[in-house]
Amino acid sequence: MSKATNITWHEAAISKAERRSRNGHGSCVLWFTGLSGSGKSTIANAFSSFLFQEGISEYVLDGDNVRHGLNKDLGFSDEDRTENIRRIGEVAKLFVDSGKIVTTAFISPFRSDRDQVRSLFEEGEFIEVFVDCPIEECERRDPKKLYAKARRGEIKDFTGIDSPYEAPVKPEITIHSNSLSVEESVKQIAEDLKNRGIL
Repeated sequence: MSKATNITWHEAAISKAERRSRNGHGSCVLWFTGLSGSGKSTIANAFSSFLFQEGISEYVLDGDNVRHGLNKDLGFSDEDRTENIRRIGEVAKLFVDSGKIVTTAFISPFRSDRDQVRSLFEEGEFIEVFVDCPIEECERRDPKKLYAKARRGEIKDFTGIDSPYEAPVKPEITIHSNSLSVEESVKQIAEDLKNRGIL
């Protein structure tokens, strides 16, 4: 519930449709979700690079980067995770309104939070990308050594260890990152967006 009163939403002088027309492509959010170490950020950034090379207007919202600024006041309790995702959803919506394809890379472990973000968007604008990777493989990779710290009790509320991860039920795209290369993953996503008429 908003604490602000006496505020009015102002329609932009340039519409989303006009921005899309000028850009020559659609806009959407690719919401990457999956366990830590599954490859979300790697694939999201690789896809963003692909879009950039193709001359497509894009931006990446990365979980760690956002927590350095916009969400630096939030921890990792269930409540803070929910607020983290809510804020990112609102920012992503602004990017989509601006005509960009925005990729986000967040664990976003709770289905209800992802569904709440989905509700902010028009039909076809929210594309859930489930980066499906067995926890054993994520733990083997462990690029930030977070699983090891969680196992030692140095990190609390770590998703997959002592905090749950609720996998998507019907994601728009599923990437099996333990069997696909980054390049293959990018190709799969690009083909999906072309089929949707976004690219």
